[in-house]
Amino acid sequence: MGLSPQITNLIIILGMMQVAKKIPFEDPNVLNLCRALYALSNVIILCIHLYIMNTINKKKDLTTLKYVEPAPMGSTEEGKLVTTTIHAYDLAQSKQLLRSQMMGVFMMGVMHLYFKYTNPLLIQSIIPLKGAFESNLAKIHIFGQPASGDLKRPFKQSAGLMAGLQGGAAQSDKKAVEAAERAGRGGAKEE
Repeated sequence: MGLSPQITNLIIILGMMQVAKKIPFEDPNVLNLCRALYALSNVIILCIHLYIMNTINKKKDLTTLKYVEPAPMGSTEEGKLVTTTIHAYDLAQSKQLLRSQMMGVFMMGVMHLYFKYTNPLLIQSIIPLKGAFESNLAKIHIFGQPASGDLKRPFKQSAGLMAGLQGGAAQSDKKAVEAAERAGRGGAKEE
């Protein structure tokens, strides 16, 4: 059993912070090399996401997927029943990961260009790339792992600050789906 992704990310961050102290970012050549590394990393991540989307579209798995989406935290309403296909679910997840990456690039651009931070260029060249290869979609569509256990759809949310604010994990067990169907919550098929 290996270390969890959060632990390895922490180790990488701490190690890269020590390495970044020794790098002369004042030298324009070194700074441009770090910028190029960051840009290359993001191009690779974009290629990974495009490859995954292409693979999803080639497979076009139209198996029906039903799950109960949790209500937002603090809301008194019940969760909403979602009926979709594996194809649509995987595409939505892939687009969400791609949007998340683009938001990270935007934030890094603000930090680097506006606030003149250079150290995060190194860390953000490695951590998102590692995350792209560790994503559930990459495990299924690139590495060919079966969609069972932790890779069963709907995917479990990773534990973190934002996961707690979103109201918990989606429920796909038969009991929760049937209860939502009887209550008439949602059920419109997503395309």
